[in-house]
Amino acid sequence: MELNLSAMVGDVGVGGIAGFLTGFALKKVMKLAMALIGAYLLSLFWLQQKGVITINTDKLFNLAGDLTTQIATLGQKVLGILPGTGAFIAGFYIGFQKG
Repeated sequence: MELNLSAMVGDVGVGGIAGFLTGFALKKVMKLAMALIGAYLLSLFWLQQKGVITINTDKLFNLAGDLTTQIATLGQKVLGILPGTGAFIAGFYIGFQKG
């Protein structure tokens, strides 16, 4: 059995770079999505304060909780599909921190 170090280094490098780019992009998309959702919610509460609309806050917060659960479940499925290499996970963490 021969150990091919150059192939292993290439796999680790590709996994790390792919993880970094994925983490970086995900954090940027999350920031944009949170800003848009925040602006939308602020506009809804402003319209409620002005008497234009009525918001059922219990249903709104239950909907937000359900969405959070669905996103967490999706994240677990995605991590199960992705290659479980340490380089990808480390790159993802670093990219997410830098994003």
